[in-house]
Amino acid sequence: MNVKTAIQTRRSIKAYDPTHQMTQAEIDELMSLAMLSPTAFNIQHWRFVLVQDPALRKEIQAVSWNQTQVTEASLLIVLVADVQAWAKQPERYWKDAPKPVQDFLVPAIQQYYEGHPQAQRDETMRSCGMAAMTLMLAAKEMGYDTCPMDGFDFDAVAKLLNLPADHIPTMFVTVGKAAKEAWPRGGQLAMDEVVIQNKF
Repeated sequence: MNVKTAIQTRRSIKAYDPTHQMTQAEIDELMSLAMLSPTAFNIQHWRFVLVQDPALRKEIQAVSWNQTQVTEASLLIVLVADVQAWAKQPERYWKDAPKPVQDFLVPAIQQYYEGHPQAQRDETMRSCGMAAMTLMLAAKEMGYDTCPMDGFDFDAVAKLLNLPADHIPTMFVTVGKAAKEAWPRGGQLAMDEVVIQNKF
């Protein structure tokens, strides 16, 4: 499947075959592709919590408006942002780059983020959003369906996952085999309403 087809055919699926299981090789492939998603300064702020324990999934469903895809999907991925990743040995993010690149970018990370909590948080949200889209398109190419979700109690999920204080949940992506087709598309806005040339 090419990228254009994956974009055109990806839909948010709410009902999954609860008996289908992904292989570990499939999960590893999906996650390796997600890890190629871009991040600011290559900080790789995202953490992917693969929730496979059935009891924990039920607890998460209970704080997610009781949405059944949380427990029925083959895989529940909670995308978590490490808000302080920029300060955690930032030289790691450029260890394979030429030294002049390292010498320029590693100090730039601290200059950009230190003392700027809004930028720290905003960048992690953007990074997790891009990773979620990578996950969904990669899953579609692999023959799986997905649903991005933010309908859950963020604080309750953070507690259930035992997240460190500097980590925050950003969204879920469920992955599995659709048991029911998505509703017809609700209606796209006209291109001339959403594509602006140069200025508003």
